[in-house]
Amino acid sequence: MAEADPPLYFDAHVFVCCNRRAEGHRRGSCAAAGSEKLRDYMKARAKELGLKRVRVNMAGCLDRCEFGPAVVIYPEGVWYRPQTEADVDEILSAHLVAGGRATRLMLTEKDVPPPKS
Repeated sequence: MAEADPPLYFDAHVFVCCNRRAEGHRRGSCAAAGSEKLRDYMKARAKELGLKRVRVNMAGCLDRCEFGPAVVIYPEGVWYRPQTEADVDEILSAHLVAGGRATRLMLTEKDVPPPKS
C-alpha cells in the first residue's frame, strides 16, 4: 500500500509563461505578448484579494506560444489566455475566489497550434 500524499502546500499554483523568444519568431512568445506585466499584476491582485494559499509564479515556456500569454492553474490543470488586466481579474475572481472557471478565457483541447515545421 502506498503512503498518502502530504497535504497541498498551496491550494492553487498559477504558472504564467514569461518565455521570451527573438523578435519575429514564428511561434511568438508570451513575454512579447505582455505576460510579464500581467504576471506582476496577477501577483499584486491575488495579494489584495487575500488569496493566501495561492502562489503566482513565472514559468518558462509552457509550449502554448501561439495563444500567449499562457497561464495554467494547478492542481486542476486549467489553461487560460489573459490579454488584459480585466482578464486577470476575471480569472482570479471566477477560478480562485469562486472556484469556477473563466470560460471565455480558457484554452481547451480545441485550441491546437499549427504544426511545428
